[in-house]
Amino acid sequence: MKNKYVMTDEEKYFFDLTGYLVVREALTPEEVTECNEAVDHYEDKIRTRSVESGGLAHGSSALQGNTGRLELTGMFGWPPPYREPFRRLLVHPVVVSRLNEMSGKGFRLDHGPLMIGAEVGTEGHLLHGSGEPFSQSTWYHQQNGRIFCRGVTVAWQLYDVNDGDGGFAIVPGSHKSRFRTPQGVRTVEDDMGLVVQPVMKAGDVLFFAETATHGTLPWNGKGPRRSILYKYASRAAVRAVGRFFTPEERYGEWTKELTPEQHSLLYGPGHHSGSKKRSALESNGNNVRLVE
Repeated sequence: MKNKYVMTDEEKYFFDLTGYLVVREALTPEEVTECNEAVDHYEDKIRTRSVESGGLAHGSSALQGNTGRLELTGMFGWPPPYREPFRRLLVHPVVVSRLNEMSGKGFRLDHGPLMIGAEVGTEGHLLHGSGEPFSQSTWYHQQNGRIFCRGVTVAWQLYDVNDGDGGFAIVPGSHKSRFRTPQGVRTVEDDMGLVVQPVMKAGDVLFFAETATHGTLPWNGKGPRRSILYKYASRAAVRAVGRFFTPEERYGEWTKELTPEQHSLLYGPGHHSGSKKRSALESNGNNVRLVE
């Protein structure tokens, strides 16, 4: 019987070639039930994203839907017993063994977990990510038999995803592309036959390189969609900001006395900084200034 807790050479080949990997039956049916019951207990906390102003489909005719996707966070902080299955998933042996190979020892959780759910008619998500332009926070490299993937998302499947259901979709191999993804592929309005929707069962776990072109197709499944996402990063990479991001939070109020240029260098690490987007420094050899 295959050892599920070791990343095989075949899996390394598949992940390096395609940018994603599905490990089958990583969870037992009992573990899947435990996760679903915990989410069901907090059903009143699930929010539905708005589809106004284009929603996650961003106006794509191929990805539009009648409603937005379902989202739930905060699992780690729930009281027992509801938090326990999600804390175990964080360091599940199937995950640890593969992330050590994909991102290197010392990998960390950058953000998550996040439950993504859908019902019939839920919109898709515009495909995003790619090897071009180069991403400082999620780049992918392979050399001398080793994988160096700075950003890996792990998505635990709590319901089946059958062929044609929709949900997660990816352009295999795009994590290593050196050309920009055509807009028609991103919108799936003219995907050139490149977009793949993996078939998965409840209990399977999906790994994908964040730099790959990926997104979500509208949900057409007979049952609901429910995935729990953990977004990991290699030791040297930071994708989302956290505590002590601003200079004031890191060093104190005295940083407000600095020039804008000096102040800009004291932010904490983070690339995908949301509303806290940072300016960068530029020099002409005589002066230094901030640029957007």
